Amino acid sequence: MLEQLATLDQTLFLFFNVQMANQVTDLLMPIVTSDWLLRVLYGLAVILMLWKGDRKLRWLVVMSALTLLFTDQLSAGILKPLIGRPRPCHIMESIHLLVPCGSGKSMPSSHAANAFGQALLFSLHYPKVRWHLLALATVIAVSRVFVGVHYPGDILGGMILGGLIGLGFAYLFLRYEKRMICRGHKN
Repeated sequence: MLEQLATLDQTLFLFFNVQMANQVTDLLMPIVTSDWLLRVLYGLAVILMLWKGDRKLRWLVVMSALTLLFTDQLSAGILKPLIGRPRPCHIMESIHLLVPCGSGKSMPSSHAANAFGQALLFSLHYPKVRWHLLALATVIAVSRVFVGVHYPGDILGGMILGGLIGLGFAYLFLRYEKRMICRGHKN
């Protein structure tokens, strides 16, 4: 069973990474997956939310930082070494590698975990932008397959991990928010 899942994962990886590769994905996916760009955009978003946001949004920024800390450390610091799955760019030939392979392990994708943790945290509190946030998280996650450093299964694992952590912190924030309302605090 596990061997069949691994074969399916490799087949899906090759489909997206090699067969679906084109000039547009070759140009955009390395940009979308750039750690530097994602950090700068996150930092700018945090500054904007702290500057322009109300009390609720400012506390949500705190939850966002905690979500990011948990998704990133759990995926990269604990699960990747524990699972020990090599990246496809370390073991497969004839792939379409668009970024440096990196020396780390593959499962789960930290990019997917971080993106989905943030998307679910914010989408539960701002449902009008839910689909935009989930679409952005999906593009960030899938970019990792297009650039050649993660299998689709790694992405799915990261999505589930990040989603659960994002939901957990969203729940904690809802409890905090209810407690503040009961005490008579508003924004």
